[in-house]
Amino acid sequence: MKKIRVLLVDDHRLVREGLSSLLASYETIEVVGEAANGRQAIKMAENLRPDVIVMDIAMEEMNGIEATRKIGELCPDCKVVMLSMHATAEYIHNSFNAGASGYLLKESAGQEVLEAITIVHRGRKFLSHRLSETLAGEMLLDGKKAHAEGPIQSLSPREREIVQLVVEGKSSSEIADILFLSVKTIESYRSRLMKKLGTPNIPSLVKFAIKHGLTPLE
Repeated sequence: MKKIRVLLVDDHRLVREGLSSLLASYETIEVVGEAANGRQAIKMAENLRPDVIVMDIAMEEMNGIEATRKIGELCPDCKVVMLSMHATAEYIHNSFNAGASGYLLKESAGQEVLEAITIVHRGRKFLSHRLSETLAGEMLLDGKKAHAEGPIQSLSPREREIVQLVVEGKSSSEIADILFLSVKTIESYRSRLMKKLGTPNIPSLVKFAIKHGLTPLE
């Protein structure tokens, strides 16, 4: 039997090691790589072409939701299972809307992790059993992507990246270095973002981003 090739993505080494050890006990699974953040995950997904990616949501520089969106463009055959502490509709919606095929709570038992990987590999959707059936029906188990109106949907992938980096407390100079852009360009992005989202200052931008699941923090 051909094994399901899995890439693990989490910014905590112990979490990656724990998942890797758990999955090694299943004959149907092969862990082909580990990444510590969204940017690494994108590169490794391109190089390794795993069948399934188990993706943490809250990571520095690029969160799992943005990484999932980019991986969907570059490696459309890669299925993503989001891994999160959050059981709210906002995070679930944002994850599926970014292209994830599954949503798994970090408290899930080993058998549920295996089930999630197996189900999404078969082309179906998966939602942690602890989440309600109402959420399951609302969040794409019918195969459709939910769509929410509002300012977040008007942001480009680059703008969402910059929001996360600002929320992490990085300066315009640091963001410019990370994204290979000029400081002037970053300042322009920041100004447009705050106007677009109706946030007059950085604290209000941080509050908005966390409230709407734009920048997951765990």
